Amino acid sequence: MSLSRVENPCFLLFLAGFQALFILILYRGGATSVFRGILEAPRALDYSRTHDVYSNLSLFTQAPNKDTMRYCAAQSPIFVGPLTISFNMLPSERTIINKNPFVQPGGRYSPPHCLARYKSAIIIPHKNQEKYLRHLLYYLHPFLQRQQLHYGIYLIQQAGNTTFNRAKLLNVGVREVLKDEDWDCLLLHDVDLVPENDYNLYICDEYFPKHMASAVDKFQYSLPYLSFFGGVSALTPDHYMKMNGFPNTYWGAGSEDDIAARIQLAGMKIARTPIHLGRYKMMDQEQTAGREELLRRPAPLHDTTKTWRDDGMNTIEYILLARKKHPLYTNITVDIGYIPRVLSKSAKKGKRG
Repeated sequence: MSLSRVENPCFLLFLAGFQALFILILYRGGATSVFRGILEAPRALDYSRTHDVYSNLSLFTQAPNKDTMRYCAAQSPIFVGPLTISFNMLPSERTIINKNPFVQPGGRYSPPHCLARYKSAIIIPHKNQEKYLRHLLYYLHPFLQRQQLHYGIYLIQQAGNTTFNRAKLLNVGVREVLKDEDWDCLLLHDVDLVPENDYNLYICDEYFPKHMASAVDKFQYSLPYLSFFGGVSALTPDHYMKMNGFPNTYWGAGSEDDIAARIQLAGMKIARTPIHLGRYKMMDQEQTAGREELLRRPAPLHDTTKTWRDDGMNTIEYILLARKKHPLYTNITVDIGYIPRVLSKSAKKGKRG
């Protein structure tokens, strides 16, 4: 560098500004966050060229000696990106079982060729949606296997004829699945959404609750509104307990917005999967016109600032009616009570289940 350039006032001013910017970056979160932002910036993916979700799964064969298995590669060797998703033909349960030979009773799976780096529990709130469930299981099992996860799929079945209560069922699910294993990540998954890209990793963010379904086809692959946290989300057990879980008092619609408020009140923020990866297809869109309008706007909130500490995991009450291991999932049937009469009319108007 020449002496004349060093002595140039403009150059010295530029250098001082650059140093100040660098110090500010380190102060506000470190250079790593900047590099992460660059790496996670939206990039072009060709979703017109998709791949079978079962392609190359046969490469994962049983290791000859489990005692000498190494940890799985940090990135799966069979990722393909965009996946072919179609709901035209309903697969039989036998077909799904045959195509997933390493899935154990209860919907549990561990990679046969390596030691998984992550343990994820998939929790699906459910009521009278068997067709959706079969489509989801057909795609979700191979999707998770492609990511070399140790996982379990849990169906939390609401008994009775009362209004669907998604949030309360998820509280039940979290409590029940943590009895089985010390899971790294809890995936809260609507039954009618299927992921479109195997790079959408079903693992948790280290610091914050993560919203996975950031781009659903029903909403032209964009968020319905800024605080939306519905569809599919990923939380560590610590995240979930820190925000006292989900509200038990939302029968029908609106809990997603209360949840977003809880995250902030608990001193966290929402992390989101980038829209080029967090793409999902929704089943039977022609039957969800009313639901779309509900999801496109925030629901009127309870006073979450006053209720979140006293309505959630610390107040959950339910009766466990059945717990059974099916070939593709663990079914947990529960009685979560009835909607209070005071709330009955408003909940029916906003019913999403």
